[in-house]
Amino acid sequence: MTDVARVAGVSHQTVSRVLSDHPNVSAKTRAVVTQVIEQLGYRRNSAARALATRRTHTLGVIAVNTTLHGPASTVAGVQEAARDRGYLTSAVTLRTATRTALAEAMQHLAGWGVEGIVAVTPQRDAVRALAALEAPCPVVTVEGGHTLDLPGVSLDQNLGARMITEHLLASGHATVWHVAGPPDWLESEARTQGWEDALREAGAEVPPLLRGDWSPLSGYQAGQQLAGRVLASRGRGAGLTAVFVANDQMALGVLRALREAGLRTPEDVAVAGFDDIPEAEFFPPPLTTIRQDFASIGRASIGLLLDHIEGRTDESTHLVVAPELIVRASTARRISPLGE
Repeated sequence: MTDVARVAGVSHQTVSRVLSDHPNVSAKTRAVVTQVIEQLGYRRNSAARALATRRTHTLGVIAVNTTLHGPASTVAGVQEAARDRGYLTSAVTLRTATRTALAEAMQHLAGWGVEGIVAVTPQRDAVRALAALEAPCPVVTVEGGHTLDLPGVSLDQNLGARMITEHLLASGHATVWHVAGPPDWLESEARTQGWEDALREAGAEVPPLLRGDWSPLSGYQAGQQLAGRVLASRGRGAGLTAVFVANDQMALGVLRALREAGLRTPEDVAVAGFDDIPEAEFFPPPLTTIRQDFASIGRASIGLLLDHIEGRTDESTHLVVAPELIVRASTARRISPLGE
């Protein structure tokens, strides 16, 4: 920094102000200093900066089940948002979010000097375990904090499920069946509740619930049950004509099972998913689904964490990101056959 100041003809303090983007530097001086920094190839010493400012500009991320699209995409969104704000991230992924595992992850991250932690905790037990811990630094949750008044960010899962269900009802279906996710996932609970609420408010029948575990295989197995019901009800009225599946990967399994049973989508059974994974628009047929804006979720969680670190918000603040309905060929409008 001394060399930069000497070549630029400014004080050491002025260089420091340029590096920290301080407003009290003229545009001309800033341009000169920036040019010299580039010429000399100057890089700030992060360790020295941390000692001087007591800030490491590093944030921690704890996540569970990152083999699944939602958690993995959430972590990617958080890390990208942190980089955009000038922070590095250190991540710990867990197979199960027990209280012991979460405590060890937090202590590990604290040992690296993180200033705060984003915890991706979409399971009820994980949120409870997190709430019971004495965190070594500020913590913000993604998908779950609202249940126990922890600061957090989440997609409006209930609204997304309502949007899908209302879309299918408006397309001419008498009711909508549902393949739900695992019961211990808060996202699954909210999506199931939104589906049920939309049906009840429309005065439609609420069919029996089927469950999967987020995998295509579990969707395929549920799809076989659905196909059996469709074939058994043929010639006896409308029967089962629409299915909302709690994620796109299970929806892929449902589509295959229906196809193998000789049923067409959407002519015989309309199918909709949730997540809008990159492959969804290439499914046979392209899948109607709910898009989660993981970039917005990342920006909101990092923004909330930095506000929490700097004391600009209270500990129960919860931000909600809106979902988006993506309509594709798998739910084309139903035309009722004569006599239905």
